[in-house]
Amino acid sequence: MPPLLELRAKQSLALTPRLQQSVRLLQLSSQEFQQELRNALDTNPFLEYDESQTEDNALSNDNGSSMTEASSASPSNEAMAEAPLNGESASESESSDPGSHDESMSEFASDPFGRSASRNSGDGEGSDPADWVRIEPSLHETLHDTLRLYPLNERDRAVAQLIIEALDDDGYLRQDLTELAALVDIEPSLGEDELQIALKLVQSLDKPGVGARNLSECLSLQLEAMSSDTPGRAVALEIVHHHLERLARREQAELQKKIGCSADELRIACALVRKLDPKPGENYGQAEDNYVVPDVIVRQVKKNWVVTINPAVLPRARIHRMYAELFAQSAGASRSPLAQQLQEARWLIRNAQQRFTTIQRVAECIVAHQKAFFDYGEIALKPLVLRDVADELELHESTISRATGNKYMATPRGIFEFKHFFPRELSTESGGTCSAAAVRALLKEMIAKENTRDPLSDVSLAKMLADQGVIVARRTVAKYRHLMKVPPAELRRQA
Repeated sequence: MPPLLELRAKQSLALTPRLQQSVRLLQLSSQEFQQELRNALDTNPFLEYDESQTEDNALSNDNGSSMTEASSASPSNEAMAEAPLNGESASESESSDPGSHDESMSEFASDPFGRSASRNSGDGEGSDPADWVRIEPSLHETLHDTLRLYPLNERDRAVAQLIIEALDDDGYLRQDLTELAALVDIEPSLGEDELQIALKLVQSLDKPGVGARNLSECLSLQLEAMSSDTPGRAVALEIVHHHLERLARREQAELQKKIGCSADELRIACALVRKLDPKPGENYGQAEDNYVVPDVIVRQVKKNWVVTINPAVLPRARIHRMYAELFAQSAGASRSPLAQQLQEARWLIRNAQQRFTTIQRVAECIVAHQKAFFDYGEIALKPLVLRDVADELELHESTISRATGNKYMATPRGIFEFKHFFPRELSTESGGTCSAAAVRALLKEMIAKENTRDPLSDVSLAKMLADQGVIVARRTVAKYRHLMKVPPAELRRQA
């Protein structure tokens, strides 16, 4: 057939650059958003750091518009929150007078700590989220602090400090002592006996087991630190020295034959070994930065739960008024490459405002649905899905997913990710529903109250849940127990 020319009309949806930026900013975490803002301040001449945005300004702008229980956002905020996410025209008001766009984030900031409300209620405690976080010293910091209490000469102290710094985070010394001696320039050179003495000192500084070179030595140090009349101590020492592999394979008969003890003595010794800590260094604070910055803060004011944006994550940026006015007065401003940067600066300010408005609306909806959790705890957490929040806020479900991903909420019960408030729904015997988080809370209470000599098996836990009307399979109980990092019944049994 000869070639043909054909015209076809079709419709397609394209995201404008501003909408693409709005979607990208919404799904960023607070740290990533701050980094994005710093990069924009460094590269865009029309953006400047807003030094006037202080906490006092945020306090004066707190007009009580935050949600109290189930109150909704104002219509103006709803229009501002939904316009960029539901579509926009390519011919926006970006070409208006630059001098009229001194955009500062102070206009939508509120006091996340609820200080004005605390003055009215008389409750000023717990206003700072940092008060809810306890920072523990790391393993190396603890050992160095304890070592300072010992009256040592300069050489002995240096050798002990060398061994402390060589310890891994789990408390083990996996580097050979001769290799450590080659790392320091000490005259005369370090001998093996001197290093062994320093190692014994480090092993005695804090918890038994720290400074061990293998699992057998770690468990032996913990057993040797116990009283000599501890039941099963002698048999337990024999097990950790020579028969750890048989203990792991649960070869009870072979162990009893090799050690030459009775069945009761072996049972008591095995229970004693299972109570030991194979990684004592993990009980200390971690050195890495494993903290999160909450996006919103929830406080109770006069029996109502109030949601506010954390002022620590609010962007301190605005349009540079002088540069914008000078650029508007210049000839050929609309054709200059700087026009695109001015437009991007305005987009960033407006989309940042849009981001925090959407996050606050989603957080308010979550708190309204999960009010029982804030009143009574984890056991009162209700089933919730993204579609419920999306329908209530009249936003798309993907928008809610972006607004809840990598976002955190500081509450009097701790800091939780937004996703924590969306537990899976489980059916009950009465035809009602409960959340998977509530089932885990019930399991935690049951295990805490069990008899340690006869701990509850997964089958027993499933039956106890069924007695309370919650029907779950044994494998589901095992799955939840594993998520809570609770060992099986055999390992929880104590003599």
